[in-house]
Amino acid sequence: MASSAQIELWHAEKVATQVTVLAASNGIHYATWGETRISDADLERLVGAVPAALTAALRQRAYYFVPLTIADTGENLVAPAYSVELGDRAVCHRNASFGATEAVFISTRLVEDRFGLAFEFFINVAHNFVEAAGVPDSFSTLAWSQAEAQVRGETSQDAWETRRRALEPHPGAKTIDERARLSFFESSFSDALAIYMLSLAVDFDYRDLREREYPLLDATALAQRLRHVAGLFPANAGYEFQVIKRSKG
Repeated sequence: MASSAQIELWHAEKVATQVTVLAASNGIHYATWGETRISDADLERLVGAVPAALTAALRQRAYYFVPLTIADTGENLVAPAYSVELGDRAVCHRNASFGATEAVFISTRLVEDRFGLAFEFFINVAHNFVEAAGVPDSFSTLAWSQAEAQVRGETSQDAWETRRRALEPHPGAKTIDERARLSFFESSFSDALAIYMLSLAVDFDYRDLREREYPLLDATALAQRLRHVAGLFPANAGYEFQVIKRSKG
């Protein structure tokens, strides 16, 4: 393993000029650089899971898979290899702009498995889509009906907190907090879209998404959201969406 002193950090823009950006069959633009430890086949399969119906809103985006993106500097720096010291200085992703291109540099060496890398990629794709296209009204209607029914849990800390704030009016107010409700729609849709794409690329147990800060959304409610998202953005050829309920015992 190379030491940090032997690893030269690169500016993200320099990396972007050195690599060939590929276009996946679904239209997503991506590239890889450095010792990512991801095979071309695995990366192609991962990127290809993004439904083609999403890509028009992402046409100005490019996703760069690199070993590490460095956090403790005002510059957008990336490392071509991993070291423990640089790993301590890295973050999961960083954004950069090059002319008309909005780039997302994703660290591949901060996660231990394909599940973690896939979810990091898909949550970025989901947030980028929401930023460009917003949240479908039909999904907002579904998510809010679940919130009003006080369905247990949520899909992320952001969704949990914004839902709580939306349902708890400001002191003296009789109406809901609209800003919090809109944030809840964005968070919950981004989460659902990311989990849906994750399910296309990786077989996983819903419990793998559990975090200690909040309870996970009721599985039946999540399945409703995922099926709704699947109806809006059908899986590409070669990918299949399934929700399998395991029997107890």
